[in-house]
Amino acid sequence: MRNIENTTALITGGTKGIGYGIAEAMLKQHMNVIITGRAQKSVDQAVAELQKIGKGKITGVAADVRDMHEMEDAVKMANDQFGGLDILIANAGLGHFGSIEEITEEQWHETIDINLTGVFNSVKTAVPSLKKSDNAYIITIASLAGTNFFAGGAAYNASKFGLVGFTQAIMLDLRQQGINVSTIMPGSVSTYFNNHIPSDADAWKIQPEDIGEMVIDMLKLDPRTLPSKIEVRPSRPPQK
Repeated sequence: MRNIENTTALITGGTKGIGYGIAEAMLKQHMNVIITGRAQKSVDQAVAELQKIGKGKITGVAADVRDMHEMEDAVKMANDQFGGLDILIANAGLGHFGSIEEITEEQWHETIDINLTGVFNSVKTAVPSLKKSDNAYIITIASLAGTNFFAGGAAYNASKFGLVGFTQAIMLDLRQQGINVSTIMPGSVSTYFNNHIPSDADAWKIQPEDIGEMVIDMLKLDPRTLPSKIEVRPSRPPQK
Protein backbone atom coordinates (compact mmCIF):
# COMPACT_ATOMS: atom_id res chain seq x y z
CA MET A 1 0.00 0.00 0.00
CA ARG A 2 1.30 3.42 -0.95
CA ASN A 3 1.86 6.02 1.78
CA ILE A 4 0.08 9.24 0.80
CA GLU A 5 0.58 11.26 3.99
CA ASN A 6 2.16 14.67 3.26
CA THR A 7 1.82 14.22 -0.49
CA THR A 8 0.48 17.26 -2.36
CA ALA A 9 -2.59 17.37 -4.57
CA LEU A 10 -4.01 20.04 -6.85
CA ILE A 11 -7.80 19.83 -7.32
CA THR A 12 -9.47 21.92 -10.02
CA GLY A 13 -13.03 22.94 -9.27
CA GLY A 14 -12.49 22.21 -5.60
CA THR A 15 -14.80 24.76 -4.00
CA LYS A 16 -17.89 22.52 -3.91
CA GLY A 17 -19.33 19.20 -5.00
CA ILE A 18 -17.04 16.36 -6.00
CA GLY A 19 -13.87 18.45 -5.83
CA TYR A 20 -14.68 19.60 -2.30
CA GLY A 21 -15.49 16.04 -1.23
CA ILE A 22 -12.13 14.86 -2.54
CA ALA A 23 -10.35 17.70 -0.72
CA GLU A 24 -12.04 16.71 2.57
CA ALA A 25 -10.99 13.09 2.14
CA MET A 26 -7.40 14.07 1.36
CA LEU A 27 -7.09 16.37 4.36
CA LYS A 28 -8.30 13.55 6.62
CA GLN A 29 -5.30 11.59 5.27
CA HIS A 30 -2.96 14.48 6.24
CA MET A 31 -2.25 15.38 2.63
CA ASN A 32 -1.47 18.89 1.38
CA VAL A 33 -4.19 20.27 -0.89
CA ILE A 34 -4.52 23.19 -3.29
CA ILE A 35 -7.98 23.88 -4.68
CA THR A 36 -8.94 26.10 -7.60
CA GLY A 37 -12.14 27.82 -8.60
CA ARG A 38 -13.00 30.64 -10.95
CA ALA A 39 -13.90 33.15 -8.20
CA GLN A 40 -11.50 34.07 -5.40
CA LYS A 41 -14.41 34.61 -2.98
CA SER A 42 -15.66 31.04 -3.36
CA VAL A 43 -12.09 29.71 -3.10
CA ASP A 44 -11.53 31.65 0.13
CA GLN A 45 -14.82 30.42 1.60
CA ALA A 46 -14.02 26.79 0.79
CA VAL A 47 -10.47 27.07 2.16
CA ALA A 48 -11.81 28.58 5.41
CA GLU A 49 -14.14 25.60 5.88
CA LEU A 50 -11.49 23.04 4.92
CA GLN A 51 -9.03 24.58 7.40
CA LYS A 52 -11.22 23.05 10.11
CA ILE A 53 -10.12 19.63 8.88
CA GLY A 54 -6.54 20.28 7.83
CA LYS A 55 -5.21 23.52 9.25
CA GLY A 56 -2.08 24.59 7.41
CA LYS A 57 -2.55 21.81 4.85
CA ILE A 58 -5.03 23.55 2.54
CA THR A 59 -4.75 26.60 0.31
CA GLY A 60 -6.42 27.79 -2.85
CA VAL A 61 -6.18 30.13 -5.80
CA ALA A 62 -8.61 31.56 -8.32
CA ALA A 63 -7.77 29.90 -11.63
CA ASP A 64 -9.81 29.30 -14.77
CA VAL A 65 -8.82 25.98 -16.32
CA ARG A 66 -9.37 27.53 -19.76
CA ASP A 67 -6.33 29.76 -19.15
CA MET A 68 -3.00 27.92 -19.38
CA HIS A 69 -1.17 30.71 -17.56
CA GLU A 70 -3.56 30.60 -14.60
CA MET A 71 -3.06 26.86 -14.32
CA GLU A 72 0.70 27.40 -14.41
CA ASP A 73 0.27 29.74 -11.43
CA ALA A 74 -1.69 27.06 -9.55
CA VAL A 75 1.06 24.49 -10.13
CA LYS A 76 3.66 27.07 -9.05
CA MET A 77 1.72 27.56 -5.80
CA ALA A 78 1.98 23.83 -5.10
CA ASN A 79 5.72 23.90 -5.67
CA ASP A 80 6.28 27.09 -3.68
CA GLN A 81 4.10 26.27 -0.67
CA PHE A 82 4.47 22.51 -0.39
CA GLY A 83 7.72 21.76 -2.21
CA GLY A 84 6.26 19.93 -5.18
CA LEU A 85 3.22 18.32 -6.73
CA ASP A 86 2.30 14.64 -6.56
CA ILE A 87 -1.35 14.40 -7.62
CA LEU A 88 -3.62 16.24 -10.04
CA ILE A 89 -7.39 15.85 -9.78
CA ALA A 90 -8.83 17.37 -12.96
CA ASN A 91 -12.38 17.86 -11.73
CA ALA A 92 -13.59 21.27 -12.98
CA GLY A 93 -16.56 20.95 -15.28
CA LEU A 94 -20.01 22.17 -16.22
CA GLY A 95 -23.01 21.09 -18.25
CA HIS A 96 -25.18 22.78 -20.85
CA PHE A 97 -28.02 20.63 -22.11
CA GLY A 98 -30.36 20.96 -25.06
CA SER A 99 -30.99 19.61 -28.52
CA ILE A 100 -28.72 20.61 -31.39
CA GLU A 101 -31.37 23.19 -32.32
CA GLU A 102 -31.36 24.68 -28.81
CA ILE A 103 -27.69 24.60 -27.77
CA THR A 104 -25.96 27.90 -28.54
CA GLU A 105 -22.51 28.39 -29.97
CA GLU A 106 -21.43 30.02 -26.70
CA GLN A 107 -22.70 27.07 -24.65
CA TRP A 108 -20.95 24.60 -26.96
CA HIS A 109 -17.59 26.35 -26.66
CA GLU A 110 -17.87 26.82 -22.90
CA THR A 111 -18.64 23.12 -22.41
CA ILE A 112 -15.76 21.91 -24.58
CA ASP A 113 -13.34 24.56 -23.32
CA ILE A 114 -13.88 23.75 -19.63
CA ASN A 115 -14.60 20.02 -19.69
CA LEU A 116 -11.97 19.04 -22.25
CA THR A 117 -9.48 21.79 -23.08
CA GLY A 118 -9.40 22.73 -19.39
CA VAL A 119 -8.21 19.23 -18.54
CA PHE A 120 -5.56 19.44 -21.26
CA ASN A 121 -4.32 22.72 -19.75
CA SER A 122 -4.30 21.27 -16.23
CA VAL A 123 -2.40 18.14 -17.26
CA LYS A 124 0.01 19.98 -19.55
CA THR A 125 1.09 22.37 -16.80
CA ALA A 126 1.28 19.70 -14.08
CA VAL A 127 3.31 17.00 -15.86
CA PRO A 128 6.79 18.58 -15.41
CA SER A 129 6.27 18.68 -11.63
CA LEU A 130 4.61 15.26 -11.48
CA LYS A 131 7.61 13.68 -13.22
CA LYS A 132 9.70 14.63 -10.17
CA SER A 133 7.37 12.79 -7.77
CA ASP A 134 7.59 9.21 -6.55
CA ASN A 135 3.80 9.22 -6.02
CA ALA A 136 2.61 10.80 -9.27
CA TYR A 137 -1.03 10.34 -10.16
CA ILE A 138 -3.49 12.10 -12.47
CA ILE A 139 -7.20 11.45 -12.00
CA THR A 140 -9.77 13.02 -14.29
CA ILE A 141 -13.42 13.23 -13.30
CA ALA A 142 -15.44 12.29 -16.37
CA SER A 143 -19.00 10.91 -16.33
CA LEU A 144 -21.11 7.97 -17.41
CA ALA A 145 -22.08 10.46 -20.11
CA GLY A 146 -18.65 9.73 -21.52
CA THR A 147 -19.87 6.35 -22.73
CA ASN A 148 -23.68 6.68 -22.71
CA PHE A 149 -25.14 9.26 -25.07
CA PHE A 150 -28.58 10.80 -24.54
CA ALA A 151 -30.92 13.26 -26.22
CA GLY A 152 -30.06 16.84 -25.32
CA GLY A 153 -26.50 15.87 -24.49
CA ALA A 154 -24.67 16.86 -27.69
CA ALA A 155 -22.25 19.27 -26.02
CA TYR A 156 -21.89 17.42 -22.72
CA ASN A 157 -21.56 13.98 -24.33
CA ALA A 158 -18.95 15.30 -26.75
CA SER A 159 -16.90 16.80 -23.92
CA LYS A 160 -17.04 13.69 -21.73
CA PHE A 161 -16.52 11.16 -24.54
CA GLY A 162 -13.49 13.28 -25.46
CA LEU A 163 -12.29 13.41 -21.86
CA VAL A 164 -12.43 9.63 -21.48
CA GLY A 165 -10.46 9.18 -24.71
CA PHE A 166 -7.96 11.88 -23.73
CA THR A 167 -7.38 10.31 -20.33
CA GLN A 168 -6.86 6.80 -21.70
CA ALA A 169 -4.40 8.13 -24.28
CA ILE A 170 -2.29 10.08 -21.78
CA MET A 171 -2.31 7.02 -19.53
CA LEU A 172 -0.36 5.27 -22.29
CA ASP A 173 1.84 8.34 -22.81
CA LEU A 174 2.84 8.68 -19.15
CA ARG A 175 2.80 5.20 -17.59
CA GLN A 176 6.49 4.53 -18.37
CA GLN A 177 7.42 7.87 -16.77
CA GLY A 178 6.05 6.84 -13.40
CA ILE A 179 2.78 8.77 -13.64
CA ASN A 180 -0.37 6.73 -13.12
CA VAL A 181 -3.48 8.04 -14.89
CA SER A 182 -7.11 7.10 -14.24
CA THR A 183 -10.55 8.45 -15.02
CA ILE A 184 -13.58 8.18 -12.75
CA MET A 185 -16.96 8.17 -14.51
CA PRO A 186 -19.75 8.89 -12.01
CA GLY A 187 -23.46 8.67 -12.61
CA SER A 188 -25.85 10.80 -10.55
CA VAL A 189 -24.00 12.65 -7.76
CA SER A 190 -25.58 14.91 -5.16
CA THR A 191 -23.87 18.21 -6.08
CA TYR A 192 -24.65 21.73 -7.25
CA PHE A 193 -24.06 20.67 -10.86
CA ASN A 194 -26.28 22.40 -13.44
CA ASN A 195 -27.73 24.73 -10.75
CA HIS A 196 -29.09 21.82 -8.70
CA ILE A 197 -29.44 22.36 -4.93
CA PRO A 198 -28.67 19.16 -2.96
CA SER A 199 -31.41 18.07 -0.55
CA ASP A 200 -32.67 15.04 1.37
CA ALA A 201 -34.30 13.91 -1.88
CA ASP A 202 -30.77 13.20 -3.17
CA ALA A 203 -30.06 10.54 -0.55
CA TRP A 204 -30.14 7.81 -3.22
CA LYS A 205 -27.42 9.49 -5.26
CA ILE A 206 -23.67 9.07 -5.00
CA GLN A 207 -22.39 11.55 -2.41
CA PRO A 208 -19.24 13.67 -2.93
CA GLU A 209 -17.59 11.98 0.04
CA ASP A 210 -18.07 8.62 -1.70
CA ILE A 211 -15.94 9.83 -4.61
CA GLY A 212 -13.44 11.17 -2.08
CA GLU A 213 -13.11 7.75 -0.46
CA MET A 214 -12.69 6.13 -3.87
CA VAL A 215 -9.88 8.53 -4.78
CA ILE A 216 -8.05 7.76 -1.52
CA ASP A 217 -8.32 4.03 -2.18
CA MET A 218 -6.90 4.53 -5.67
CA LEU A 219 -4.00 6.63 -4.39
CA LYS A 220 -3.11 4.05 -1.75
CA LEU A 221 -3.15 1.15 -4.18
CA ASP A 222 0.29 -0.24 -4.98
CA PRO A 223 1.49 1.69 -8.07
CA ARG A 224 2.14 -1.56 -9.94
CA THR A 225 -1.65 -1.84 -10.32
CA LEU A 226 -3.65 0.75 -12.26
CA PRO A 227 -7.47 1.03 -12.35
CA SER A 228 -7.43 3.03 -15.56
CA LYS A 229 -11.19 3.61 -15.94
CA ILE A 230 -13.82 3.32 -13.21
CA GLU A 231 -17.57 3.55 -13.78
CA VAL A 232 -19.56 4.30 -10.63
CA ARG A 233 -23.32 4.66 -10.29
CA PRO A 234 -25.97 4.77 -7.55
CA SER A 235 -26.68 1.24 -6.38
CA ARG A 236 -30.46 1.75 -5.98
CA PRO A 237 -31.80 4.58 -8.13
CA PRO A 238 -35.54 5.28 -7.99
CA GLN A 239 -37.57 3.01 -10.25
CA LYS A 240 -39.15 4.81 -13.17
